Amino acid sequence: MSKNSYREDREYLKELLQQYQNLKQGRSHSFIEEDAFERIIDYYDEKDDLTEALTAAETGLELFPYSSALMIRKADILLATRKYQQALELLDNAALYDATDIDLYILKTDAYLALDMQDKAVTLLEDALQLFNGEERLDLLFELADVYDDYEQFEKVFDCLKMILEEDPNNDEALYKICFWADFTGRYEESIKLHQKIIDEYPYNEIAWFNLGAAFQGLKLYEKALDAYEYAIVIDEKFDYAYRNMGDAYLRLRKYKDAIEVLEKVIELSRPEDVIYEAIGHCYHRMNNYAQARFNYKKAVHLNPDESKLHFKIANTYMLEKQWNSAVKHLENAIRIHRNVPEYNLALGECKMQLGDTKEAIVYFSNVVRNKPRNAAGWEALIRCLISAAYFDEAVTQCMAAIKATDGKAIFIFYYSAILFATGKTKEALLQLENAMTSNAKLLKKFVALNPSILQNNQVVDIIARYKKGKKL
Repeated sequence: MSKNSYREDREYLKELLQQYQNLKQGRSHSFIEEDAFERIIDYYDEKDDLTEALTAAETGLELFPYSSALMIRKADILLATRKYQQALELLDNAALYDATDIDLYILKTDAYLALDMQDKAVTLLEDALQLFNGEERLDLLFELADVYDDYEQFEKVFDCLKMILEEDPNNDEALYKICFWADFTGRYEESIKLHQKIIDEYPYNEIAWFNLGAAFQGLKLYEKALDAYEYAIVIDEKFDYAYRNMGDAYLRLRKYKDAIEVLEKVIELSRPEDVIYEAIGHCYHRMNNYAQARFNYKKAVHLNPDESKLHFKIANTYMLEKQWNSAVKHLENAIRIHRNVPEYNLALGECKMQLGDTKEAIVYFSNVVRNKPRNAAGWEALIRCLISAAYFDEAVTQCMAAIKATDGKAIFIFYYSAILFATGKTKEALLQLENAMTSNAKLLKKFVALNPSILQNNQVVDIIARYKKGKKL
């Protein structure tokens, strides 16, 4: 709109509002047309003055009592003020004069939904679909999709979007939405057929190529997904979501260098996100490049300092390099955010044990056991720590508790045997070793790791040899 036409429009509206005020106050005024009342109602509606908007609608209807347009505008205001039944009655009346206004059906739908009458809303829209063509029919299909979404009939949401794309293959809104719903409902095969058909007709539709890739990715056909994404970025080289999904596909294929390349492209094209830096860090982590992994994890932490998982991942890279003090710092950050996560306490206990701080290690391992009593990892760490510190009485107590909590897992029978050997109770130790070997001989390595010199004991060697001979190992 040019400056002159904008000024003229503003002057016209100002004059119109003055004439309306004159009408209300009984003063002399120019005749106000029906469509002018719609303009007045819209003005007050946009100002959020619903009381005055309703008054304007009622005033207009006094002068034009058969105007379906004014009835619809009044019904819209009534809906905004939660007078749903009044709005429905008015819309029914408007339909007697003009049943071809699409707003009639959309507002009726809103009223039915507000009154929790979903079935009536669905029936109304399905019937209305027969009355309209082109853009108006598509609008009704979008409305119907929203109704199905609200009432969790998700398969039908997909059906509506599919119908829209069958009529209008280049409808961007439907293309963006159906990608999500294909994934949510798992209807990947249908999505593939639909988008292949669209691409055959419109080969330069980058969203269709992207959706095709996403459907292939949903079926774990990552190579085909990557091919589709490649077409999408050839058409639109700044299609950051295509690069993002390519990164995920390369990760699944364990092609970490390729994943890093496309994920860095995402950062170049869009605002930095912690999840992208985290994914890049993960790639370097899997490539054993712990310094670069840390670098990217730390960038992620800078963007999302309250995500404890990122602090844990940084700590993990330090632990892999045996930099225990550095790991402790980041694990303490993680635990400050989420105190009782077993993995964090387990890792911090391991670091403390490696640093010779046995008492603190026991505290953290005990936290794991307390929060996940049926999880063997916490018990294992705690008992190993107690054995290494020669706290044998407490180790026995914890072994008994672990056996009870984990329904007699063999590893704790092995550990009990190891404690008995360490305290000179050889006869009972051998008996418990027999029990453990009978239960799960494959765990013998963990028993030996506690005290490798145990293999110098001939009686132990005899038991092991017996199980090897019987092919039980």
